[in-house]
Amino acid sequence: MNPNPILSLQNIRKVYKMGELEFEALGGVSVDIFEGEMVALMGPSGSGKTTLMQIIGILDKATTGRYLLRGRDVTDLNENERSSVRNREIGFVFQAFHLLSRLTLLQNVEVPMMYAGVPARERRERAMEVLEKTGIADKAKNLPSQISGGQKQRVAVARALTLSPALLLADEPTGNLDSKTSDEVMGLFAQLNDEGTTVVIVTHEPDIGNRCERIVRLRDGLLESDKPNLERHVWGRLLGVA
Repeated sequence: MNPNPILSLQNIRKVYKMGELEFEALGGVSVDIFEGEMVALMGPSGSGKTTLMQIIGILDKATTGRYLLRGRDVTDLNENERSSVRNREIGFVFQAFHLLSRLTLLQNVEVPMMYAGVPARERRERAMEVLEKTGIADKAKNLPSQISGGQKQRVAVARALTLSPALLLADEPTGNLDSKTSDEVMGLFAQLNDEGTTVVIVTHEPDIGNRCERIVRLRDGLLESDKPNLERHVWGRLLGVA
């Protein structure tokens, strides 16, 4: 594992103002995540995990504190700079898939590369490459309405990988899936992690969190615990269990 953190959150505080009222969603959270880790970010509703996920994904700014991504301070970037860093460094996978219904799966996967200005031929080749990697290449010409929920999530993962992000950030990625399909999708994340992708999964489900090597727990906007999941780390790797 690389000794330098891929991301470093230093005393992150987030306050939302509603008129004269203030709500502190995060009360000073510090977390380092290292290259090659697979980390679960957990906590009950209202714990602050969604707010922290949005800050990690550069979708929102901290009120105070410092955020370093691959050694670069991204705390106070303007919106154009934030968008550029997001597109280059972070791949997103969401619970609701967010596939475009009128585009084929291949075209859906190409979308981030279109915005990045990747030439058409290179886009097509890269899209097929990541669809192959996620086990859904045989459905490349299908529309989203023609595939299952688990297959849609595989397409969403493929799309997130197109620009080779430093970090794959998944927000409740199995929330719309049954147990068997959830297990398959988590196996895909574990495979990608074994190949070197850094993965952070935001979840409230213990069985999903237990598939990760490290579990960071929030409660009431504060860091409650940050511990390695020894069962997954030792026995899972030893037995080859994803």
